[in-house]
Amino acid sequence: MTNLETSSALDLPNSIAALQLKLRSDSEKVQLQTIDELIALGEDGLPALMEFLLDQHEPGRVTAKIYQSLYDSQVPRVLEFLQQHFPTGTVPLKSERNIDYTELQQLLAQQKFLEADRLTIQKLCELAGESAVLRKWLYFTEVEHFPTTDLHTIDALWLAHSDYQYGFSVQRQIWLSVGKKWEKLWAKIGWKAGYTWTRYPNEFTWSLDAPRGHLPLSNQLRGVRVIAALLNHSAWDK
Repeated sequence: MTNLETSSALDLPNSIAALQLKLRSDSEKVQLQTIDELIALGEDGLPALMEFLLDQHEPGRVTAKIYQSLYDSQVPRVLEFLQQHFPTGTVPLKSERNIDYTELQQLLAQQKFLEADRLTIQKLCELAGESAVLRKWLYFTEVEHFPTTDLHTIDALWLAHSDYQYGFSVQRQIWLSVGKKWEKLWAKIGWKAGYTWTRYPNEFTWSLDAPRGHLPLSNQLRGVRVIAALLNHSAWDK
């Protein structure tokens, strides 16, 4: 080992210790940057993230990013740690109608966005009731009666596993920012280009390379009433 290599090896623990201090910053921006720096260290940086995650009790963007980063590492001991301490991720899977969101969390953690999008629609139909499950699509009047708790759970899962790029609340923010103009929203989130709708499923982007708010989908071809009901839901007022 050269002198330079020896020096680097000795400096690594100090670097990790310094990053651990930064990770406990009051600034979310600093915390998110620090996560990237620890991930850049490879397996050496993972224990610091695991330790921090164990100490945290409130779900949020930082814990979500750490969980997803650890999951993406696919290091066996890290996956065992997640399975032991966070078997359903960092988002509490709450439901007022006894809907099980475990599979949705697993698909999103695996970044299987097409499958997760289809399951999201299925879960929304389950919330609406047996008739919606059978027809596999929603009436806007059913959306208006969705429990706030369940919408928050679904949205939080999408946020957590997309680094806050996807989710109904993200789509709502963009919709409000364009003055509630649907045509402007479609263009912003990649659902329409000019006069041409994005064709399902092959023309949609099932990764994090899409525009912000691209997912999850709503069937806009039936009109705007369903997505309007989702984005106007009282869940987002709280």
